[in-house]
Amino acid sequence: MSILSVKDLKVNYGHVKALSGVNLKIDKGEFVGIIGPNGGGKSTFVKTILGLITPKSGEINLEEDSVIGYVPQNKSFDHRFPISVEDVILTGHLPKKIRPLYSFSKEIKEHSKEVMDKLGIYELRKRQIGQLSGGQLQRVLIARALMNHPNILILDEPTAGVDQDSKVEIYNLLKNLKKEMTLILISHEIKELPELVDTIIYINQKAHIHKLSKEIKNGKEVCCPIDWFVEGVKIQEELMKVGK
Repeated sequence: MSILSVKDLKVNYGHVKALSGVNLKIDKGEFVGIIGPNGGGKSTFVKTILGLITPKSGEINLEEDSVIGYVPQNKSFDHRFPISVEDVILTGHLPKKIRPLYSFSKEIKEHSKEVMDKLGIYELRKRQIGQLSGGQLQRVLIARALMNHPNILILDEPTAGVDQDSKVEIYNLLKNLKKEMTLILISHEIKELPELVDTIIYINQKAHIHKLSKEIKNGKEVCCPIDWFVEGVKIQEELMKVGK
């Protein structure tokens, strides 16, 4: 059952086409990896889903009562800002209109504790964000995105700039979150994706969808069994044999 469907989505920046006729469906509980060249429209696609960009035409349909959580790239986050881990996470539950002297309820604070415990960062709650490692900061941003109980979680390059151990921790965390929600992951780390996701979507103005079979995920097949050329890019060279 589709939780998100996109029909003939087109987005322009002035006279420049960013997305041209994107059509796809994402099922409930699916883990989707989005790849593509810089400037190909990956971030534009995500921002359009989030309602931050108005498309030229097309449709975006979400399952009724769907809630989207969004994890931006950590480079877009000011590490110098004097705010604690706990306060960053609580901002994921800010109301649309904030009253003067607004304070978070006991229930929201308790929920933030549950989220921090779940992600293994409760002991960091009083630490200033500039004191965190890249992997710790990513978990904080994921925790922030979980505060509104999303059933769709979109992550933009969550392992960029973190060490290998942190990458493994983040991937394991995402595998666990997949049991609870639909995941959409923008990534440049092509080799890791086949073992992690159910579907790979290549975006370069248009979207090209590649479902991964169990044989591929178990390393019994080459990820792309046929030569797959998309606008001059040979994806077979990027999607390496699993385990290689």
